[in-house]
Amino acid sequence: QVQLVESGGGLVQAGGSLRLSCAASGNIFSINAMGWYRQAPGKERELVANIPTGGRTNYGDSVKGRFLISRDNAKNTVYLQMNSLKPEDTGVYYCNARIQIVARGATYNYWGQGTQVTVSS
Repeated sequence: QVQLVESGGGLVQAGGSLRLSCAASGNIFSINAMGWYRQAPGKERELVANIPTGGRTNYGDSVKGRFLISRDNAKNTVYLQMNSLKPEDTGVYYCNARIQIVARGATYNYWGQGTQVTVSS
């Protein structure tokens, strides 16, 4: 059993900052990538940022230069520092991790429960 637990969402004024955290726990052999997606009302879920193990970070075009993703591999935790927030950043932010639970086994996609981020104008 694998769990992703998110924290750090909330309400902030435009121009402000928030930091999201997501910790993976459970039966984990290795984590191939961790990242964040978001979903605004009436819109599809979209990539915010991800960070593969040993690879380059990827950002959605709308957050480049404002958001920073990082990982603490020892803690199986991913962070998202969000700066210069805009009302259009409002949505539910979901943590995502691609996890291998046994050696030489398949990699599975796991999701957190989501955390609400609301940016007021």
